[in-house]
Amino acid sequence: MLPAPGFHHLHLNSVDPDAAIDFYTRQFASTRKMTWGGLPALQSPNNVLILFTKVDKPPPTSPQTAIWHFGWYVADVRASRDGYLRRPDVELLPLYTTEGGGSVLISTDTWPGRDGVLGLTRAQIADATRNGVQPTRRGGFAYMRGPDNAIVEYMQDSTAERMNHVHFIHEQPFCAQLWYQKHLGATVLPPRPGTPQSSALPVTEANCKVERSADPTWPALEPRGFIRVPSAAVMFGDVAFPSYMRQDETPLAPTRGNLYDHIALSVGDLDAWVAKLRGEGVTFLEQPYRLGDTRAVMIEGPSREAIELVEVK
Repeated sequence: MLPAPGFHHLHLNSVDPDAAIDFYTRQFASTRKMTWGGLPALQSPNNVLILFTKVDKPPPTSPQTAIWHFGWYVADVRASRDGYLRRPDVELLPLYTTEGGGSVLISTDTWPGRDGVLGLTRAQIADATRNGVQPTRRGGFAYMRGPDNAIVEYMQDSTAERMNHVHFIHEQPFCAQLWYQKHLGATVLPPRPGTPQSSALPVTEANCKVERSADPTWPALEPRGFIRVPSAAVMFGDVAFPSYMRQDETPLAPTRGNLYDHIALSVGDLDAWVAKLRGEGVTFLEQPYRLGDTRAVMIEGPSREAIELVEVK
């Protein structure tokens, strides 16, 4: 058994990496600008990086790839929102509360989710309205638009401010979870209550495929709502990879060349990992190559996401 990888970096394409990094350092005071492997980088205090490659034109954000957005923990989401509202360079994204209109900037300013799902269906909204359910106005999640049209989530947590997740959209979330566990030794996080697998036997290749719920939920970044069942998650180090299922029948596009180009994990022995993954039939997008002062390899994940393995001694 090889030691499980750690999370190394999220790699973005940007028309102006320096301006993008300056934006993030202004919004998240714990971050700092640096270079890594000869590339401009943003460092989070948990030793997590966002690397940038300069491109000549705005990187595409559609069609949907497996990487949906990334997010930060902040100490106080409401204080953060109030500060962002005073900054002309920040665009906060509305969370729509129904398909008919209405929006909030923080999830907890509308009806709370139910049964472990971070939103309510049409029927549940009607029920909450009839019963006079009130927002909790405590904690919650919110979004801003980052440089190059990135979606950046900020959410409340009592721990130190840090980058804490990359949110995925998968063809099949439980199958993807199993893939990350089997091939990369990911830590599997328990499913949220209410998802089809929450009371099932351990996930296997025989039962990992589940149906997408027919019911969208709100609050959501789109007026049409967002389907949050099923959901699954894995973790590398202290960075989580939560995931939902793609929202319609359109297959997910590869991540390379898009805004969110790839994710990277750190490994201690690259040759051993290459041998293991080749033996397991994992798809290689690039064979081992130099990356700054070290080496890396690029593989493909279960939903066409590019995953870089970086050797860190």
